[in-house]
Amino acid sequence: MSEHHATIRWDRGERGFGYQEYSRDHRWTFPNGVTVEASAAPKYLGNENLVDPEEAFVASLSSCHMLTFLAVASIKGFEVESYEDDAVGYLKPNADKKMAITEVVLRPKVTFSGEKRPQPVELDELHHRAHNECFIANSVKTDIRVELAQAVH
Repeated sequence: MSEHHATIRWDRGERGFGYQEYSRDHRWTFPNGVTVEASAAPKYLGNENLVDPEEAFVASLSSCHMLTFLAVASIKGFEVESYEDDAVGYLKPNADKKMAITEVVLRPKVTFSGEKRPQPVELDELHHRAHNECFIANSVKTDIRVELAQAVH
């Protein structure tokens, strides 16, 4: 078992607290001292120049998948040179008619080097194992799909 902490801080400041008035800007601070400036999505009166929770959720799923993929690839003896993912999440009503990120599509592009290169079937298996072992994917109800581009050798 491990614990993971974040401190979320918001202050109203001088603004009023009417729905159209208050700032959605806030901070996420982590135990290592890293602070991320965040806000609501612009559609919900947030600051378009800051990260919103929905984007962070998509990034978290993508990041977890990537880190798990790298571990699995390394254990299998493959050398990964680069990994890029243009992930997208879809916010829409779920089965209970509540707004939710119902689907996230990961689109990883992986570049391999070294003597051993995965065949397409092996690449599929690497991503399948990464998905099945990703802590974040195992923690959510969101449908997560991986759309593979060809591996670059």
